[in-house]
Amino acid sequence: MHRWIAAGAGAALLVLAAWGGWRYLAVPHALDPEAQAALYRTPLPAPPGGMDVFHLGHSLTGRDMPAMVAQLADAAGIAGHSHHSQLGWGTSLREHWDPDLPINGFDVENAHPRYRDATEALQAGVDALVLTEMIDLADAIRYHDTPRYLAEWARAARAANPDARIYLYETWHWWTEGDAWPDRLARDGPELWEGTVLARAMALDGVGTVHVIPGGRALGAFVQALEAQGGLPGLADRAGLFAHVVDAGDPDAPEDAIDHIHLNDLGAYLIALVHLATLYHIDPRGLPHALNRHDGTAAAAPSPEAAALMQETVWDVVRQVPATGVAPDR
Repeated sequence: MHRWIAAGAGAALLVLAAWGGWRYLAVPHALDPEAQAALYRTPLPAPPGGMDVFHLGHSLTGRDMPAMVAQLADAAGIAGHSHHSQLGWGTSLREHWDPDLPINGFDVENAHPRYRDATEALQAGVDALVLTEMIDLADAIRYHDTPRYLAEWARAARAANPDARIYLYETWHWWTEGDAWPDRLARDGPELWEGTVLARAMALDGVGTVHVIPGGRALGAFVQALEAQGGLPGLADRAGLFAHVVDAGDPDAPEDAIDHIHLNDLGAYLIALVHLATLYHIDPRGLPHALNRHDGTAAAAPSPEAAALMQETVWDVVRQVPATGVAPDR
């Protein structure tokens, strides 16, 4: 992988920046809303069987969630699903792409059997590439040129397999915004993840159509449904979906401190449902809710009532977002 600006071009851009021209140059052409909507008008066909899926991301991908997707796929009768990943701590797509940039937490996050070098994996060919971006997304777009590097990864996947399915996994921001948080997730999906990142990336040559795994919107919709009914057995409110800070790597934190962005097992299960439903066009209602973590230990399971609401909400959201590629009448 190579940096996209040669030394001479970089110097020219610095001169323009001094005149204020950098703002104009930094904003790439974007698909207009109608052109973008047209790309999703015809749903994807459901895959005929299990796919080789590669996850490129950070701690909001994690190790447990992809392992749960595999277990759900097996329970749904999908033969041949496999998965690998390359992760970091808060890593941007640019940092994964550029070999001169560090990937924080690389050794820790990739110390497991499902790790594969991303470049080598894509050169060998994958059926589906699931990408996500660092948070805060607005900062990633501004400082890490998310559309540009999403395009690079999409091209790399399709160079080896022109039929590869490319997905942008939409995550979420800190849940400390209270009642405004689910509303923000509902806006961020169409405005930032699709309306900015994908609209700009798909305007570039050789990228093709990139679909969406609407994790943030599903999480927000579930929280709204959960809290509107005053909670369910084993899950009183949104805090029950998030890890304790001590579990997220801060041994000095109070035991009752809740992480504001990283999910616990229940949250990972919800996001695994979103991946399964989007990747395989499968109604997740009725699937098992007692699963294992990536290391084979038993994950904390949602109650049957909470699992049922998760499954119903996920299936509704996935079918309501055209960019998932899942037919609304599936």
